[in-house]
Amino acid sequence: MDTNEKQKLSVLIITLNEERYIKSLLEDIDFADEVLVVDSFSTDKTVSIIQSFPNVKLIQNQFVNYTVQRNFALDKAQNSWILFIDADEKLDAKLKSEILNTINDKNAASAYLVHRTFMFKNKKLYFSGWQTDKIFRLFNKTKCRYTEDRMVHEKLIVHGKIGTLKNKIIHFSYTSFRDYKAKMHQYGVLKANEKIKKGQRSSYILMIFHPVYTFLYQYLIRLGFLDGAKGITICYLKAYSIFIRYKELFSLTSSKI
Repeated sequence: MDTNEKQKLSVLIITLNEERYIKSLLEDIDFADEVLVVDSFSTDKTVSIIQSFPNVKLIQNQFVNYTVQRNFALDKAQNSWILFIDADEKLDAKLKSEILNTINDKNAASAYLVHRTFMFKNKKLYFSGWQTDKIFRLFNKTKCRYTEDRMVHEKLIVHGKIGTLKNKIIHFSYTSFRDYKAKMHQYGVLKANEKIKKGQRSSYILMIFHPVYTFLYQYLIRLGFLDGAKGITICYLKAYSIFIRYKELFSLTSSKI
């Protein structure tokens, strides 16, 4: 890498029916050298909104799972430095400045974890397991790749040093109970299919006790009770996703007997 040459950044976004957020996000990404959106054939206004931005490249690709879609986007990116951001996330000016300074640092790591602030509707959620949430978002794709043995909650394999950015991404994940429950259901189904590929099975004991344990752990140990009614909702929906995982896994394995 030529340390005297300004490093270019590709911002990658994967979408499916994100008309609520995508416009404001694309307006906010004014610091990237390339913006690439990989859409899973949205049926709302997402595509038309994306197409209204002449500087944004749109590719439609059938969704298989999150890992496949992310690696597909990586392969289409023109630049080595990648910022992956979800349509319901937002960057402030300090984070954008930090990102640009980081990739142009001659001692830059291979990948960077970014802390996220979870927003429950338009209010910050302080606990319920989200207080330490961090995720890989900025990395050099020549040294990183998503492992293909996961379908959801993707795992980035990093060859080299790992760093952590100081500023946080704002995560507007929860807009309504119905939408978030649908997301948790999808995660549960994908996790079940991931586990069946690894030869794992379900049981009534796991189907009952793992969700209960998840709720109690998030609500008591991870201080969900301090978030009031919001905490109950989030902890319940995390437990619900675990229940769906084992329910779906039980159904899939039973059908093969």
